[in-house]
Amino acid sequence: MRVICEGLDLSDAVLKVIKATAVRTTNPILEGIKLTASEDALTLSATDLEISIQKTIPADVKVAGEVVVPGKFFADFVKKLSNEQIDMELNKGQLKIKYTDSEGFLQLLNVDEFPVIKAFDNSDYFSISKLDFKDAIEKTIFAVAVDDARPILKGCGFEIVGDELVVAALDGFRISQIKHRIISSSGNMKFVVPARCLAEISKLIEGDDEELKVYVSNNYMQVTIGTTQIITRKLDGEYINYKSALSIPTDTNIIINKKQLEFGLERASLLARFNSNNLIRFDIKDKLLTISSSSDIGNVKENIPIATEGKDLAIAFNARYLGDVLHNINEEYIKISFALSSNPFLITSPDNPSYVFLIFPVRIVGE
Repeated sequence: MRVICEGLDLSDAVLKVIKATAVRTTNPILEGIKLTASEDALTLSATDLEISIQKTIPADVKVAGEVVVPGKFFADFVKKLSNEQIDMELNKGQLKIKYTDSEGFLQLLNVDEFPVIKAFDNSDYFSISKLDFKDAIEKTIFAVAVDDARPILKGCGFEIVGDELVVAALDGFRISQIKHRIISSSGNMKFVVPARCLAEISKLIEGDDEELKVYVSNNYMQVTIGTTQIITRKLDGEYINYKSALSIPTDTNIIINKKQLEFGLERASLLARFNSNNLIRFDIKDKLLTISSSSDIGNVKENIPIATEGKDLAIAFNARYLGDVLHNINEEYIKISFALSSNPFLITSPDNPSYVFLIFPVRIVGE
């Protein structure tokens, strides 16, 4: 194999695929990046068997072939060559890397041991706006479970129903759901994708909006973004039936400026972090929301004007759960709907019905 390419193209490609290499593994080949030179292109591939990423860049291929390089070292090395033209050649079992008047040699891994990454394009599919797909990930992924007690909750549940994509995440303390219109699909479908893989897909979606096609097979989901292809393993099992929890009756509704709430919550949370459950309290009365928190250090009360409908209410909950929601929405005003202080509450937009968040409260002692 011998291939010549621009250092900037190679560095950009390596930084994308390196995210799919295994970090802690007993199989060293999963720490490698495969370089495949053919025709006028160089394709870089990496996989940890849960997620695979391939990136193709233009190249002058003198001799076609393929090698596997140690991923971390190769990534660190080519980052320093982003302004150079790079000539890579297989030489006596090593990869010779030539740039300007210098050269280096890199030991290789066994290319025959590298897992086969099979693309598929004849499976079920749906197409959607690229930015809508990214938005669906970012508005749900923060609510996935982080422990292994229920592995299915470490992913986001996807459902295609008619011309709509529904994505949801929950961890037993909160639920996040968002809906987006799709452009086309092969039919209705349900599947669950690991949150870690979705996070990498979201990072790779950038630039102008365009149509994105997502293929779904029995065990995998495939997304192609420009010349980058991501294949992720799906999680086995049925997702939790959460939808009935989002249809709860409410007695108290408030409309509040999102920025004012976010800033007030952040200040109150500074003290809440010092108690064991990161607890803050909302008191709704006389068109005013009072946010309060206390610890051994002191206490804080924030008063924010609101538009309110319904009964007065006091409720307590983990500050981080609401903070995560506010950080991921861009509305000027939000609507929060409550029932009892012991019941979960809903966060929506007065103008955008596409998303809903649910947070479970913490019992207020003595009330």
